[in-house]
Amino acid sequence: MNKTDLPIGFGIALAQNETAMKQFESLSSTQREAVINKTRKINSKNEMQLFVNYLSEGLLNI
Repeated sequence: MNKTDLPIGFGIALAQNETAMKQFESLSSTQREAVINKTRKINSKNEMQLFVNYLSEGLLNI
């Protein structure tokens, strides 16, 4: 598995939030990698949804 592969839960959450997906795609590769690394520490569906909502609103400190 490549270190930049999306965790399944993150990919699903992004697919359900078009704004977050666009926000994620607009990040630099370094920023995307930082986001992906943060998602690897998330342990529940609810936490992932909150994380993706923060991403869509530009509230993540990357």
